Order: sequence, then C-alpha cells, then structure tokens
Amino acid sequence: MVVPLLIAAVVGYLLGSLPFGYLVARAKGVNIFEVGSKNPGATNVRRVLGSGPGNLVLGLDAAKGAAAAFAPWGFRLAFRAYAPALDQTGYFYLAIAGLLGAILGHSFSLFTGFRGGKGVATGAGGFAVLFLPGALIALAVFGATVALTRYVSLASILAATSLPVAAYFIGHSPVLVGVSAAVAVFVAARHRTNIARLLAGTESKLGQKAAEPNP
Repeated sequence: MVVPLLIAAVVGYLLGSLPFGYLVARAKGVNIFEVGSKNPGATNVRRVLGSGPGNLVLGLDAAKGAAAAFAPWGFRLAFRAYAPALDQTGYFYLAIAGLLGAILGHSFSLFTGFRGGKGVATGAGGFAVLFLPGALIALAVFGATVALTRYVSLASILAATSLPVAAYFIGHSPVLVGVSAAVAVFVAARHRTNIARLLAGTESKLGQKAAEPNP
C-alpha cells in the first residue's frame, strides 16, 4: 500500500504544481509574483487582471485538486485488469494522498521556485470529489462570509474550518475528519499575513483593485 500511496502523492504534487495563475498572468504580460499581493492564486489574479482571468485561474486550480483526488479511481476504471487489488477504502486513501500532494504542489510549485498559492481552490476541487456534502457546506460558508464582509481571506479560512466540522457531524470517517482538519490548519497558516491585516483593519476587500500592473 505504501508504493501506491507514494505514487498518488507524487502525481498529485505534479498536478498541483501546474502554475496556472502564473501562466494566465504571463499570457497577459504580467508577472503575478511582482504585483498585488504577489500571490499566484485566483484572488490576486482577479484583483490585478479582472474577473475573466481570475475566474479562469479559479476553475483551473480547482480542476487540479479534483483530478488529483479522482486519479486513483479513474485509473481503476480505465485499467481495471492492471489496477492494484484494493478495496474502496484503499482507493479512498489514495485519493486523499493525491489531494494532499496537489495542495502542497499548488502551494510550493516545482515550476516556480517552490512558490505558489494558498491551496484553497485546489483543496475545494479535491474535496468536491472526496466529500461533496462538506464541499457544498464550505462553499455556502465562503459565499455567506464574502457577502457579509467582502473579505476573501476570511471566507477562505472559515470555509476550510467548516470542512472538518461538517465531516465530524455528518459522521464521516475519522481519517477524513483528521485530514480536513490538517488542511484547515494549513490554509490558516498560509493566510497568516492576511490574518495580521484583518486584525489591523488593512486587509483588501473583494472588488478593490490592485496597483496597475507593469507588463
């Protein structure tokens, strides 16, 4: 089981490392690491380049997480005769390993000097595959928080926090509760500068434009 888990994690990491935020911005003549919050995530791309590129990056980053989580089941369906003899729980563990790899790859991309985003969109895509009810609850928490506060960073942290809570009360496996709690802590840690700005009252709100980029 160790070797399949390592393979799933490596494949997930490589998928997560695809730097869509950087590539989309670069296609517009902008180095996203030098403008706005200097983060290649969808929020900064949207703030710098507008909703079109921002939404494109959001969708692509979510697709990375979904692909990493679905890959073990996809391999089993496509190559049933050659797939490892694992039960449903085994493939669930492989999907978790793939998703965790993707979140790390997105945050510490091999292709951008181990710089990256904060893992929110990639995690959301993966949890939509692993735990759809929890992902929908997190989406509702995210939407409500943005509507009330206009702070995407706060919405991201609260949405991530809602996942382990939802998994616990819905009665999902302890493994998923633990993994989603670890992801929530990771997301909060990646937002530590945002938390400092929230406490200081200087955090940017959704809709605020960043300084004009220099192509």
